[in-house]
Amino acid sequence: MILVTGANGMVGSYVKQIFDLDNTYLTDIPEMDVTDPAKVQKIFDQIKPRTVVHLAAKTDVDKCETEIDDAYKTNALGTLHVVLACKKIGATLVYISTGGVFGGNQADPYTEFDEPNPPTVYSRSKYEGEKFVRANLHNHYILRAGWMIGGGEKDKKFVGKMVSLFSERDEILAVNDKIGTITYALHLVKMIKQLINTGLYGTYHVVSEGACSRFDIAQEIAKIIGSKAKIVPVGSDRFPLPAPRGISEAMRNYKLDLLELNTMPKWQEALREYLASWDYKRV
Repeated sequence: MILVTGANGMVGSYVKQIFDLDNTYLTDIPEMDVTDPAKVQKIFDQIKPRTVVHLAAKTDVDKCETEIDDAYKTNALGTLHVVLACKKIGATLVYISTGGVFGGNQADPYTEFDEPNPPTVYSRSKYEGEKFVRANLHNHYILRAGWMIGGGEKDKKFVGKMVSLFSERDEILAVNDKIGTITYALHLVKMIKQLINTGLYGTYHVVSEGACSRFDIAQEIAKIIGSKAKIVPVGSDRFPLPAPRGISEAMRNYKLDLLELNTMPKWQEALREYLASWDYKRV
């Protein structure tokens, strides 16, 4: 049996598409509140999972800067509770982390062998979760995702916002001085399913191929949906945010490449596949 935490989130919605639901137990708040060790242990005692996909997290990077206790309580200590429950019954854990754990000032894309230096409350809390996983479990997979895309018609992140703006405005401003790599949530779930059968435990980067800026993504969206709106590149200082961002959060799936397991497409292909999965023209 596979147990999933945070199943009502963006990534969880794709778990429901890809995994065999007869062999998958989906949980979220209030049934599974990972900050409550008693609730965690109760579910583990009931389900006795062989594999746990831990998706529950506080993911709003800017909100974490002010809601610090909640960030660490969920992302770090909540992960510890899940880790210890896995350890008790010998379950394998899949933990979703972030490329934000790196400092953001390296010219080349970050690999799994680069040293983390998390600059935000969110990334520090997620990295503490990584450390709890490594310290307590041999049988684990830590998957670091990039700029997450997904959610379809409910998408409130950058892609969804851009699609909406293209239907409302003739001119769009998009930041071009920060770069990263994207992860389509569907592709992340497919990689989870692929990896858990290998026994190749450890840390992996799971991003689409190629670095891009928000400006690049906006241009590609316009091309895909046929928008004629003018896209104007601007600096990140035009949109000041509470959480600091490095110049680059770009990553490379180096270990997947070396193991010949990398099935992640180029970022343009991932974006096109995502937009084709929902009726963006109605947004």
